[in-house]
Amino acid sequence: QVQQGNVPGIESAFLAMDTEEGVEVVWNEVQFTEKKVFKAHEEKIVTMFDNLIQVEHPNIVKFHKYWLDVRESRARVIFITEYMCSGSLKQFLKKTKKTMNQKAWKRWCTQILSALSYLHSCEPPIIHGNLTCDTIFIQHNGLIKIGSVWHKIFASAFLEALKTPTRSPREGQRNRHFFPPDFNLAIDDTAVDIYSFGICALEMAVLEIQANGESWVSEEAVTRAGQSVEDPIMREFIEKCLKQEPHQRPTAHDLLFHRVLFEVHSLKLQAAHCFISNQYLMPESLVEEKNKQVNPHAVMAEIQHKDRPGVIWSSSEEVSDIEMKVFCEAVSMNGLYPLMNFAKPRPVLLPRGLSQPIDDDQGIKTPMPEPLEVETRKVIQMQCNIEPNNDKSKWHLTLFLKLEDKLHRHLSCDFLPSDNSKGLALELVHFGFISEEDCERLAFFLEEAFNKHQFNSS
Repeated sequence: QVQQGNVPGIESAFLAMDTEEGVEVVWNEVQFTEKKVFKAHEEKIVTMFDNLIQVEHPNIVKFHKYWLDVRESRARVIFITEYMCSGSLKQFLKKTKKTMNQKAWKRWCTQILSALSYLHSCEPPIIHGNLTCDTIFIQHNGLIKIGSVWHKIFASAFLEALKTPTRSPREGQRNRHFFPPDFNLAIDDTAVDIYSFGICALEMAVLEIQANGESWVSEEAVTRAGQSVEDPIMREFIEKCLKQEPHQRPTAHDLLFHRVLFEVHSLKLQAAHCFISNQYLMPESLVEEKNKQVNPHAVMAEIQHKDRPGVIWSSSEEVSDIEMKVFCEAVSMNGLYPLMNFAKPRPVLLPRGLSQPIDDDQGIKTPMPEPLEVETRKVIQMQCNIEPNNDKSKWHLTLFLKLEDKLHRHLSCDFLPSDNSKGLALELVHFGFISEEDCERLAFFLEEAFNKHQFNSS
């Protein structure tokens, strides 16, 4: 049995093995009080869990899959989440004997804010509602992930229907200081998460906020801990998050631009992100081929001075293929180097199932088809071949896709010259061959291939 954050109604959580992917995961069970209570909420439950699967960010604990288990004697939902083996941020801070390194503090704050900015930019915004050092996890490589994203949704929608409802976080004495006075009020919004983040940032800076023998941390203790932060810019950053009035707290996106966190990313990092986003257009041997073309004496940049010799930078070293692959994998796979400081939050359109639930009007509803299995793996390389059929009225498309886990998809179909590349890409998403994130890229790739084939045929 494992503990992965305080989530209401979780009957039990166990360590399990995903035999398809070969990784450890967490098996969670949500028990309902009665079968008829479950049936009354079933449609809302399915919508909510379908939407949770769509929440994907490198700094958010991944929600893999779920299924319903309804029998005569019980009703439950089983869902599988990513396992965070290195423990919570709270556990890490307790083991740390000396003051946190400022560089690490900045990196962690940036990762947490990247996740919050993603959640808050969804339409409608997703409020975490349970952000504490117990629900933030740290991996061995320094990657931060926030868990228990579904806490607020569970507590708002099904708390009375659950077999083992837990108390709200505000009632929990140990973590009461993580939540502002406006928590659970009608105006409850994303500002709640910003306050909680401020307390997390403070605990990361001072390691622990002393309760002075009490069972809970008082406001005075929080104030004293804030005053003990030596760096004035860090202190001002934390104080902004802990404003008593919700409207005075900055957004997660604005905090990423605060002078304590903001930095101009290196050209190497920006180039890596550009390389990864267009990787499907490039052959695997690109780096090796380009290295052969590099002139080691070529001048890459030069600064000229009138009164003294200038400075010259030349490409004196080859780029190691292995070194570049390792760096690109770190950028693309583990979220350690997000370009969040420059990116404006792009709304992630999700149905109302992830917002504050509203009771549906009773009436006749159109039955929903069973959802197909969703592909979440990204395509890292695309190749295609187009040939005319024997009767010349149709084309035959052969599509080769290489996924990020090195598995391949080899697909083929016939299509008319008038067929739309976007429609074909949407079909591949619908049937689970590619992820929704790759839809636009594949449509663009196919459009270019179609146009090239038409040009060569004319």
